[in-house]
Amino acid sequence: MRKNKKAKVLIPVGFGLNCQEETAHAFRESGADIVDKIHVNEIIKNPSNIENYNILAFIRGFSFGDHISAGKVLANKFKYKLKKQLENFIEENKLIIGICNGFQVLVKLGLLPAIKGSFIQEATLTENKCEHFYDGWVNLKVNKNSKTVFTRNLEKIELPVRHGEGRIVFKNKKILDKLIYNEQIVLHYLDEDDNITTEYPYNPNGSVRGIAGICDTTGKVFGLMPHPEAYIDFYTHPNWRNKPKKKYGDGYFIFKNCVDYFKKN
Repeated sequence: MRKNKKAKVLIPVGFGLNCQEETAHAFRESGADIVDKIHVNEIIKNPSNIENYNILAFIRGFSFGDHISAGKVLANKFKYKLKKQLENFIEENKLIIGICNGFQVLVKLGLLPAIKGSFIQEATLTENKCEHFYDGWVNLKVNKNSKTVFTRNLEKIELPVRHGEGRIVFKNKKILDKLIYNEQIVLHYLDEDDNITTEYPYNPNGSVRGIAGICDTTGKVFGLMPHPEAYIDFYTHPNWRNKPKKKYGDGYFIFKNCVDYFKKN
């Protein structure tokens, strides 16, 4: 019998990033063997340390105060200081998740959607159409045809959102068309009738095609604007008293899929 592989998570921290404790808790709760929070400067100083992990989690926050544009400065740090390490990480079929600001970083780093290859920026995440920061809960449809391992066996989930720059815009229509053709759209915002929507407040940013999350062509890199790390415990939902009781919140299963990819694959 093949011995199960350990799930080892690296969470870069510092420079305005936040929610590292919640994200670490989410991974530990879902069974990760090692979860380390390491400052970005330390990762750059010792880049070979990335090799010790098989899950890389870019977390939420306001990295570098979102100067220039959300996630851009941090994306450049990783691109110009850790490009080779990230290339190796992806080639070894390891997993990368980006949540909110982390999603913005992955897009501006060129690891999403990566239609023409990694480190080529093909999209951006810009100001919400509602023209203000939005904090609330959204319903999401999971694309069952997506290759990503993060949403296996999920159909419809509910998660909180907290962002001011979550509207995805593509460099050209060909990029979007290819994204659709490749089934790289992983999550769609839903209205109250469970229809995919671009309308506020069901879609808080107005993203085309109701896009809430996408993956790369391999499914190993995944980014989303909603916050799965903020709904691990069922009782953190504001309306939990009126919902069928469950052990976990919907966000738990995204992390569980990620961890199980290594422990059971």
